[in-house]
Amino acid sequence: MKIVDILDRSTEPLISYEIIPPFRGRSAKQIYNIIDELIEFKPPFIDVTSHSAEAKFLERGDGSFTRKIQRKRPGTLGLCAAIKYRYNVETVPHLLCRGFSKQETEDALIELSYLGIDNVLAVTGDGSEKHSNTSRAANRYAVDLVQQIQRMNKGHYEEMIMDSAPSNFCIGVGGYPEKHPESPSLEQDIRYLKAKIDAGAGYIVTQMFFVNDDYFKFVELCRSNGISVPIIPGIKLLTRRSQLKSLAKHFSVTMPDELVSAMEIGSDDDCREIGLEYALKQCDALMGSNVPALHFYVMQDVKHVKEIVSTLKKY
Repeated sequence: MKIVDILDRSTEPLISYEIIPPFRGRSAKQIYNIIDELIEFKPPFIDVTSHSAEAKFLERGDGSFTRKIQRKRPGTLGLCAAIKYRYNVETVPHLLCRGFSKQETEDALIELSYLGIDNVLAVTGDGSEKHSNTSRAANRYAVDLVQQIQRMNKGHYEEMIMDSAPSNFCIGVGGYPEKHPESPSLEQDIRYLKAKIDAGAGYIVTQMFFVNDDYFKFVELCRSNGISVPIIPGIKLLTRRSQLKSLAKHFSVTMPDELVSAMEIGSDDDCREIGLEYALKQCDALMGSNVPALHFYVMQDVKHVKEIVSTLKKY
């Protein structure tokens, strides 16, 4: 079932989750263990992130170096299929622009279509130095990726194919309540987002944020610019003092002063309780405002996410 249909049919805010594939060479059992913990809450869908390849320089025995291209976390497509059919839960694989050619993207979409996976999240990808396949054309921005998926939805592939079958993907895209780090302004970022919606995206999942007013202002700005699709708030739990700096650095998010002040003087146990209490209040306020869903960035922190969701489900 398409995510937009799931959202449309729901009479109350839903709760969805996002996980990351295991490192190369690791077992998928750790992922199944995470989902085993969450399945009791009957998630409507689960996102699985994707990661482009990285270039590494490995030293040879003679002192010279060789360049090796490798993806640290492969397996997004296979993991999505395994989750969908093992747990009967819709999955949303993330598709990236950076690090993948249009042909590689098309191949991935064909595989997803064969697997019965009808939803994808189109994102540009990490802006750090990643391997790019320069031998073939690649999508530069998420809007280009959305356009490619929509062309496939109309039966148009990268090469001319007679009697080609159209795909039927529901496309989600990312949104940034505090603007994308590469955008010059929030207003310009909204215009970029509008272009992705006009190209065929059906819903938006936001980057994590810690001030609800940032989300509400973002939604208001989207609506005033003609964006009418569902906008799902992304939630990340803060349970360690070190996250105050790491999340702010890597995701360009603003931490509220009261949360920073409390965690800076608290013990490790205090920080955990402070962060969970703050997240609970944040989620409660969002659900009280009838957001379409809460999307938890679980990664591998299932224990604390489960604690919050268990409380929310009692309301």
